[in-house]
Amino acid sequence: MNLEALFSCLSSSACAVTQVSTALIIGMLLFMVASGLSLIFGVLGVINFAHGAFYMAGAYIAFFTYQATSSFLAAFLAGAAGVGLIGVIFERFVISKVYGKDILMQLLVCYAVILIFDDLVKMVAGPEYKMMGMPEVFALPPLELAGGFVPAYYVFMIGASLVIGLGLWLAIEKTRMGKIVRALAINPQMVGALGINTTLLYAAVFGIGSALAGVAGALAAPTRTLTPGMGLSILIESFIVTVIGGMGSIVGALIAALLIGFTRAFGAIGFPLFVDGMMFGMMAIVLIIKPSGLLGREVTR
Repeated sequence: MNLEALFSCLSSSACAVTQVSTALIIGMLLFMVASGLSLIFGVLGVINFAHGAFYMAGAYIAFFTYQATSSFLAAFLAGAAGVGLIGVIFERFVISKVYGKDILMQLLVCYAVILIFDDLVKMVAGPEYKMMGMPEVFALPPLELAGGFVPAYYVFMIGASLVIGLGLWLAIEKTRMGKIVRALAINPQMVGALGINTTLLYAAVFGIGSALAGVAGALAAPTRTLTPGMGLSILIESFIVTVIGGMGSIVGALIAALLIGFTRAFGAIGFPLFVDGMMFGMMAIVLIIKPSGLLGREVTR
């Protein structure tokens, strides 16, 4: 425990700005992954334990696309679209076979996919660490705020994540298709009785949820070291975010992701040996006080 260092950082505007920007980056990446995880569970009732592998796939697809085209836009779109397509295929040929099955069966299937993805990455990209590097378009002077400096790419990551998150929330809460998706989560039999193709909807929802993990991977690629198995740590933290925010709640996922981001950024200074303990402790407190999460609601099936 180093409270003196924490207070010293908080009293310094430069240090505070740096840590806040770090917290927002961690939070936004977690939000992208957790919102897809929460969407899939909220509608399909499936705990997609392979979601971290989709994050990894998005990062590697973006990396190889950028190597081939030198275009970050192409890399970003390829990461999102490629993982979305993988998600649809995974849902149709694998996950759809275990709907309504015991949760252990779902977890075993997803864990098998994680192992397959990790080995595929080793075969295609090799076991070595990869670095995409900062795209040339973001080779700009950092933004100065209160004596602290925030890289231009960080600003883009935060803005892009907020825009995508807002678009997802508006699509679910304010559109006809969003109402259908919410109805599908509550009573799929009735939705099917109204003549709506629920099979197609399930695949679409799973694809969108997977694409969000791909977006997170593509956004993380320029700032993270790419390695097989890189999705495991963010998967664990995404589950913590989903539990704290509430399964099926996009806004809850955002709040919880920011909470975890700030805990990681400032906890690394004040409680460097107990950051993970703080995160799991918060999750335990939420489960005790409100088992459905901060903004979650009980799922009726």
